[in-house]
Amino acid sequence: MRAVLLLAVLIVATTMQPAAADGYYREDLRIPITATEPAGLEAMLVRPSGSGRYPLALITHGAPRDRTARATMSPYGMYRQAIEFARRGFAALVVMRRGYGVSGGRYAESNGPCSDRDYLRSARASAEDLGAAIRAMQGRSDVSTSGMIAAGSSAGGFASIALAATAPPGLVAAISFAGGRGSRGDDDVCDEAALVRAFATLGRTSRIPMLWIYAENDKFFGPDLARRLHAAFTGGGGRAQLIDAPAFGDDGHTLFSRGIPLWTPMVDRFLREQNLGTRELAAAPLPADLSPPPRLGEKGRSAFTDYLSASPHKAFAVSPTGTFGYRGGQRSAAAAHDAALAACAKFADDCAVYAAGEELVGKERAGAR
Repeated sequence: MRAVLLLAVLIVATTMQPAAADGYYREDLRIPITATEPAGLEAMLVRPSGSGRYPLALITHGAPRDRTARATMSPYGMYRQAIEFARRGFAALVVMRRGYGVSGGRYAESNGPCSDRDYLRSARASAEDLGAAIRAMQGRSDVSTSGMIAAGSSAGGFASIALAATAPPGLVAAISFAGGRGSRGDDDVCDEAALVRAFATLGRTSRIPMLWIYAENDKFFGPDLARRLHAAFTGGGGRAQLIDAPAFGDDGHTLFSRGIPLWTPMVDRFLREQNLGTRELAAAPLPADLSPPPRLGEKGRSAFTDYLSASPHKAFAVSPTGTFGYRGGQRSAAAAHDAALAACAKFADDCAVYAAGEELVGKERAGAR
């Protein structure tokens, strides 16, 4: 009875608000799971604003090499990616697993010493958290877990593969961007042989079609390792289409977060192949119509353009000399304010917030500049 009451409280007593653009609905919520009581797992849902039930797209994050960075992570760090799935007719749910962001419970994805890894341990923990998110969505009137998909990047890609291996009812496809675990430095993965064995084990129970995307210059899991993982997984019976994507930026591991125009055609083709691509692509949210600070240089103006389309809970700070800093995808407006100032203050001591969210701030709003 207690679990039922907790579920009702956590799902009903959520923060509901319209998305930062017309056409989409956004909701912050907590996913109940026994190991995280009473806090639950931090999550954010984005879906088209129309009525009806939308198939779930379950999205989850990677794991930073610096363990202290886990606490600063937020579902809004994947808002742009979630919007892309919402544009394709899905209810996109970004879930922070145990030990990340402000999700409750202890970090559950330790794999043991670097020389002797048990990657199936983190696979089981990740799949358990994602399974809890699926169960939480089953009672909603606006989300359907029939015809749902899972997607994730890096450790989140590995988590999606692990979830598919458990064959949850209703999961019809999964997408892994640079999926893997154990990277402790560029081109340095703890106990690669153990990781390959884990992929082989997961392949034995996975029959859900998957798309795997790895960039040529991925510094976490390079192309040779990606092919070994794919061979082990499919050798065990798993179904996965591997795409060797071109090099992207300085590190192809950022493809999912920064290369949206590059990977969306790959995903669309895969969805069509799975008869999931018949949905009409909805318009992307329009960026706010704000003028950049006049004192910015070319690099700063480019950054401000990027800021305008950044994830919610964002702020842009600037100094009179044109030094700037901005942060998006933060947990709250206050966090974005402080983070933007801190980023700008690394290079100037007279920074002030120029824009917060979709509006100018203070004297900027009053037209003083």
